[in-house]
Amino acid sequence: MATLIVLRHAKSDWSGGEADIDRPLAARGRRQAAEAGRWLAANVPGIDLAVVSPATRTRSTWEIVAGELDRAPELLVDDRVYAASGEELLEVVLGVADGVGTVVLTGHNPGVEELAQLLTGEWVRMPTSALAVLDLAGAWSGAGDGSAVIRASGRPPA
Repeated sequence: MATLIVLRHAKSDWSGGEADIDRPLAARGRRQAAEAGRWLAANVPGIDLAVVSPATRTRSTWEIVAGELDRAPELLVDDRVYAASGEELLEVVLGVADGVGTVVLTGHNPGVEELAQLLTGEWVRMPTSALAVLDLAGAWSGAGDGSAVIRASGRPPA
């Protein structure tokens, strides 16, 4: 069985006027990301691969999350994840090599909510720093059949 963790970036800072892709995390977002990392460390052993949007806020979210894990997984910064729709994110997921057990995808709304719905058939609310742990019935190449099961979802407390 494969496991996909869909993680929305933590709260970003809108005060600086940067381009969307360059927007940093807010102080609250750094706290949220650390809490998400602690939750993952306690509840999801052995993440094998992290697929992360190139946006500053998603890369920063992942760096903080990974710092809370016992072992940081292989990292793939994938340009396709930035501002992607659920269908586009599904293409990223379908491209994961069979044999990879657990993947975390760190991205943006509305795409991460759409992806979770495509995989499970259920709408999963994904505010900043929320995650959804999805168990897929088979290999990554068959992930788009809507049969994934939600093991856990929500936002760890900030």
